[in-house]
Amino acid sequence: MENKIIRVAQGKRSTLSQLYINGIFQCYLLEDRIREVKIASQTAIPTGVFELKLNTNGAKNVDYKKTFGKLHEGMIEISGLPNFSFVYIHTGNTIKETAGCPLCGFGFQIVDDDFQVSQSIAAYKMIYPKLVALAKDPSNKFVIENNFQF
Repeated sequence: MENKIIRVAQGKRSTLSQLYINGIFQCYLLEDRIREVKIASQTAIPTGVFELKLNTNGAKNVDYKKTFGKLHEGMIEISGLPNFSFVYIHTGNTIKETAGCPLCGFGFQIVDDDFQVSQSIAAYKMIYPKLVALAKDPSNKFVIENNFQF
């Protein structure tokens, strides 16, 4: 499977990942820390094979339609996650903005022993059309795995 989130490092409360679409690195992702026992809005999503879907409901969808206009067709939702719901790949720079969702960015840094991503909106605009195409494919599969490098 060539569509992946590969987790490469953990901070005190954060997890840094790399997003691959069709086997090609796209950007970094930021999530909350991986935990054995889930804490709502503070836990990274589990590893496994899932699907992407377009979610066109809810307040976040309305906000993104206002912000991104014609680009926005719905929130990119990672579906089929056990014990998680409404997990979207979206914009943001710090773990305070994740609420359990992956945030995209072109760069990263470490601040106070935690990762942050940068240029989130630019990264989102670049990956969003590719993720929409995947979400529209009814047979899409998306892998989440751990491969910690540092």
